[in-house]
Amino acid sequence: MVLYSVLLFGLATVVVGGIYAGLAQELRDQDVSRTEEMVRLFQPEEDGPIIGVPIEVEFVDQLAVFEREVNQQALDQLRTYAFGALGLLFIGSLGVGWFVAGLVLRPVGRITLVAQEISGTDLSRRIKLEGPDDELKQLADTFDDMLGRLDHAFENQREFIHEASHELRNPLAVIRTNLDVVMSDPDADEDELRSVGEVVGRSAERMSRLVDDLLVYARHGTRTMRQEDFDLVELARDLTEEFSAPAEAAHLQLAIQLPEETLPVCGDNSAVRRSVANLLANAVRLAPNGSTVTVSADRFDDWNFIAVADEGPGIAPENHLRIFQRFWKGDRGEARQEGRSGLGLTIVRQIVESHGGRVDLASDVGRGSTFVLWFPRSINLPLPS
Repeated sequence: MVLYSVLLFGLATVVVGGIYAGLAQELRDQDVSRTEEMVRLFQPEEDGPIIGVPIEVEFVDQLAVFEREVNQQALDQLRTYAFGALGLLFIGSLGVGWFVAGLVLRPVGRITLVAQEISGTDLSRRIKLEGPDDELKQLADTFDDMLGRLDHAFENQREFIHEASHELRNPLAVIRTNLDVVMSDPDADEDELRSVGEVVGRSAERMSRLVDDLLVYARHGTRTMRQEDFDLVELARDLTEEFSAPAEAAHLQLAIQLPEETLPVCGDNSAVRRSVANLLANAVRLAPNGSTVTVSADRFDDWNFIAVADEGPGIAPENHLRIFQRFWKGDRGEARQEGRSGLGLTIVRQIVESHGGRVDLASDVGRGSTFVLWFPRSINLPLPS
């Protein structure tokens, strides 16, 4: 505000001072020229007639003195008015400077307020500055764009942390449960130890590949999708063996129904294993004691599928689509108590759809749930009805 007032007052001072100086010079020049002109006009020429009424030189001098006094008095009066005007201009410049500074700095205050209200966990605030498309509005729009990019980056980071923790939970649970079972059995023979070692080794390998994928995702923002041929039948057998110990610890029977032929699929073996493991982990967690969890696989036309069925509480038809939404947890109190993230089925759907497939669900309240993962033998085939 002070800067605007000083600039405005300085400009007014220069203008008033210039007017005063110019008028003083003009009056000074006009005094001399007019007196000399009158002397020449009324002074008789040599050997010629007298032009006009002859005026004595003394009277002309008195007239010049009078004229200078009038001019000086006018300049004094102008100086008085000029100083008075400068005083009023100084007071006015303070008001104008305060008003102009308020108009100019109001957008800056808006930007500052929004910046102060932004926290490390909430980047949803925006300035949304209105008005002419000047430099300050462009600055505010640029700040909003930057906040949008930061918000998107933080959201991706949060999702990455949730997905990483969820993806690592299943193999860790498999390793821990199998080790607990074999260590609690003092009569475990060499074959049982070797079998548990193989399960732990596969789970550790799956974790290692998962960590590699997550590191790539953290660096580049996209997951790597491997292209390799693998067999759904072999995948189902391996996962059934891995979850046999958690199922036994939960007092469940783990059944398997597989064809004699192979079911080849081209895609990311590790990702598909994670999707089926998520379904098995949910089934083991939700199925009641003494019930059966069934893993099956087969072929339908040009499609291969793998299914996980349980006899758990089931899912209401109105929630069949909602359970695949990110962070949807159903009973939030129960989900919070169990530490669930609401990402398992979202990850399953993303993995299957990235392979050109689809997830089907058959379930109702009190009748258990059956999830079917369809994978094409080739790309761009119509899904089975």
